[in-house]
Amino acid sequence: MGTNAAADLAAAPAPLDAHAAKTAAAGRSVYAIVSPVDQSTVRSVPLATRDEAIAAVDRSHSAWTAGWRRTPLAERKRIVAQWVDNVLAKREEVASQLSALIGRPLPHARNELRGFQERASHLLAIADESLQDTVLPETAFRRYIRREPLGVVLVIAAWNYPLLTSVNAVVPALLAGNTVLLKQAPQTFPMADVFAEAFVGTGIPEGVFQAVHMGHDVAEAVIQHPAVAHVQFTGSVRGGLEVCRAASSRLINVGLELGGKDPAYVRADADLDFAAENIIDGVMYNSGQSCCAIERVYVHESVYDAFIAKAVSVTQQYVLGHPLEAGVNLGPVVNVASADRIRGAVAGAVAAGAVPLIDGAKFALAKAGTAFVAPQLLANVNHGMAIMREETFGPVVGIMKVSSDEEAVRLMNDSQYGLTASVWTRDMDAALLIGDQLETGTFFLNRCDYLDPGLAWVGVKQSGRGCSLSKFGFDQLTRPKSYHLRLPA
Repeated sequence: MGTNAAADLAAAPAPLDAHAAKTAAAGRSVYAIVSPVDQSTVRSVPLATRDEAIAAVDRSHSAWTAGWRRTPLAERKRIVAQWVDNVLAKREEVASQLSALIGRPLPHARNELRGFQERASHLLAIADESLQDTVLPETAFRRYIRREPLGVVLVIAAWNYPLLTSVNAVVPALLAGNTVLLKQAPQTFPMADVFAEAFVGTGIPEGVFQAVHMGHDVAEAVIQHPAVAHVQFTGSVRGGLEVCRAASSRLINVGLELGGKDPAYVRADADLDFAAENIIDGVMYNSGQSCCAIERVYVHESVYDAFIAKAVSVTQQYVLGHPLEAGVNLGPVVNVASADRIRGAVAGAVAAGAVPLIDGAKFALAKAGTAFVAPQLLANVNHGMAIMREETFGPVVGIMKVSSDEEAVRLMNDSQYGLTASVWTRDMDAALLIGDQLETGTFFLNRCDYLDPGLAWVGVKQSGRGCSLSKFGFDQLTRPKSYHLRLPA
């Protein structure tokens, strides 16, 4: 494998590069996507101007009013199903591109395609039931509630899982009869093109789905466009607040899937081998760059030392390296700035008294000035440390000793976030008692870091608002319209 990551990882020549050079010369803004592997340029993407983005909104609205909203659900399902097949037909190419863009090991990039298929297939399967009329008992009146589409939906996706954070909204929005504008995060702009190209040949009307590459200022103008009826944002809390501010002058819905500081609690009766393997996977997968990654671990004092030993053993088996190299299961984080921030968080915790359990020197690529970060477990942590309060978004976790379920619940709830929480135990009744007390959108027993498309994906507190996936995911992308009909005498 060569030394230039952009050349090694690109699945095909970047089709935008020549155009990017011309548009840059003409004064148009161009975004350079930098490889997390070696900081070379993977691709240069021209950004839409404000006028171009506004024109895209107008096309989207015209497509909605011209007939997409009245297109039979069966036809919308056919188009979306063909689109899913088209994306999956290029799964190896897409997976390679994804590895190039964010440095994720190729087998894990393939996993995102599997998750894309699982979620899209489930949403297609439940669309008829989720969107059907709710009929009330008939008396002298006929009464029912119909789910109607909103109009133009702007989907702003996140770079860490660009396919999954897009499919959560794109599929139900289109099935419900909305038109969609997709803005990917700059690091993964090309994933929006994958979606757009897969719609070619499906019979989708012009303007119903559009990918628009735009900067923050242009995105703000789009959010404020009177034809945009809903914004679905996945990203940081700061980004979510910025979207809310941009939309604050308009009475539209804004769905937010934001950050997390997800806890795991290992009870005294847990299967420690199973818990250690799966919790560490929840910490390290995607280099810890997941909103529902495990970022805090609480372990009952009676099994704390045993769990620590097993967790250290599991972590030491991780292989940090180039995402296309065989056996690598931990790639770089998204950029050097993120790596520096993560290393700084670890250093701050250690300075405050935390004890690092992993020898970072064993991970040779993890050097200053690179995006490669050594995995780390920290003992002797407490909630006075930022590492236990602030989202780390890296392959690092603090492990804290607790004396009881009550203490574990108090600490798990002691967070501004509430996305997921997991308990590891053989006692189902005890787990459910704990789960009922946790301030979280999803409660796991003996599992973590997974989205079941049949379940509602919800964040509480600073982790977001609204809901995606499951039958409830269609609710924020539709509005109920009541029919109250007096029957003829």
